[in-house]
Amino acid sequence: MSASSRASAPPRVLTVAGSDSGGGAGIQADLKTMLALGVHGMSVLTAVTAQNSLGVQGAWELPVEAVRAQYRSVVDDIGVDAVKTGMLSSAELVETVAELIGGTAVPSVVDPVGVSKHGDSLLAASALDSVRTKLLPVATVATPNLDEVAQLTGVEVESEDGMRRAAAAVLAYGPTWVLIKGGHLSGDAVDFLTDGSEEHWLRAPRFDNRHTHGTGCTLASAIASGLAKGQPVPEAVAAAKEYVTGAIAGGFALGGGIGPVDHGWRFGAGDA
Repeated sequence: MSASSRASAPPRVLTVAGSDSGGGAGIQADLKTMLALGVHGMSVLTAVTAQNSLGVQGAWELPVEAVRAQYRSVVDDIGVDAVKTGMLSSAELVETVAELIGGTAVPSVVDPVGVSKHGDSLLAASALDSVRTKLLPVATVATPNLDEVAQLTGVEVESEDGMRRAAAAVLAYGPTWVLIKGGHLSGDAVDFLTDGSEEHWLRAPRFDNRHTHGTGCTLASAIASGLAKGQPVPEAVAAAKEYVTGAIAGGFALGGGIGPVDHGWRFGAGDA
């Protein structure tokens, strides 16, 4: 095949996150999402977890030098069009990744992962201040859920009315945009996106499906995929919301606990 006849490379998205051995969240969910949305996914592994449908049985953080080396290896050779962060369990790791992202002139999506779907803590208490002061300021879009908002800002949200207050509290730490995920509220699945002036409410039906493992990772990766394609933030977030809504609707049982969302729902991959 001649060079001129080769297909051009798709947009490149780098996820900096932990591994979920069960395949529903973390790096595995990120790469599946990126493939489904037509971008080339690349990864920097920050931690290895022993994890299944019942919870996290163990987690082992990678050395900072291993994380830095992975990042530089990918970015310096292949390049990148957007970066997404997930599980960064220690202050040292948060600060290292924030420094790396700050030196890379592409959009970034920060998913400030604090607690797993099963209630397992994935972020050391000592790392919270580093997330606030180092990581959030370099984020193009921060995507906290309501538990993470409370963890980071102390703002407790019990209804849609509180989502503006939550967004303002997160924006005070410096991200360009914040998406407050209201999935833990009752009623429709409502998210609130703002940069402090523009406001966008994103609504979707709530499905009676407990198999929702990986929703946060999937949403953040879908947003990063849209940004890598050159979409403006509101457009990228709206498209990501549509994708994750379909993935939640298709969530399926695996093991004895909470199963994953269906990353391949548009291809009928979950219909077998």
